[in-house]
Amino acid sequence: MTKTFIKMHGLGNDFAIFDGRQEKIQLTAEKIRDLADRRTGIGFDQVVIIDPPKSSETDVFLRIYNADGGEVGACGNASRCVAKLLIAELNKPEVTLETVAARLTAKMTGEKVVVDMDKVHLEWREIPLSRKEKTTFLPIFEDGFSEPVAVNVGNPHAVFFVEDVSKVALETFGPKIEHHILFPERTNVEVAQVLSPTKIRMRVWERGAGITQACGTGACAVAVAGVRRGLTQRKATIILDGGTLDIEWRESDSHVLMTGDAEEVYRGKVEV
Repeated sequence: MTKTFIKMHGLGNDFAIFDGRQEKIQLTAEKIRDLADRRTGIGFDQVVIIDPPKSSETDVFLRIYNADGGEVGACGNASRCVAKLLIAELNKPEVTLETVAARLTAKMTGEKVVVDMDKVHLEWREIPLSRKEKTTFLPIFEDGFSEPVAVNVGNPHAVFFVEDVSKVALETFGPKIEHHILFPERTNVEVAQVLSPTKIRMRVWERGAGITQACGTGACAVAVAGVRRGLTQRKATIILDGGTLDIEWRESDSHVLMTGDAEEVYRGKVEV
């Protein structure tokens, strides 16, 4: 069966987006891994399937899968990409996306997309962790780095503050933390270097995808972690390998706002 897809990216974090609103699309984990192959498939970090809304209060329901075929609850960069498509298609100033983890609203501001990522979760059960621990200083010590901050932004994150992100061997450090015993559902891993109270440099190892150019939920997690440690302000620019995101953790309702680019690369068809 041949299906049309749209290849998009947010700061180099790339996606294959399928529209399942008219005809349901089911992809096996094996098929997703095949399509994710950058030599023999489409090549992407995540695949996104747009489904009909489950509620009259939302525009669509998103299913999101990592390159390894595992389903995830949220993806910030993918949400910006889908929101940009829908705002143009539906001719609406704002759209509401529902995922497994949350209900997100999005709008355009100039050429950029602003997504309200909803509330972050900070308690150990919400991350989730395998046992009760203080989430601002997890007892993890690995490769000279220690005590990350745990944040859930629709998916789990472990944020390590370091002196120089360029000196972290993320290709080996990342998988060790992803599979750490404290994270029963595995975790995304960020290394963050505070440049100023309003600017942070970060790199990311994504659960099920490996090193990526950017991670929207990861940028949100880093901004929240910086505030929790008293290192940064509630509005900060996060500098990733693929570009920058502006993040605000609102004090009034604990929602996180993410602002950044979303770009279409091409459209194609593939056997699924």
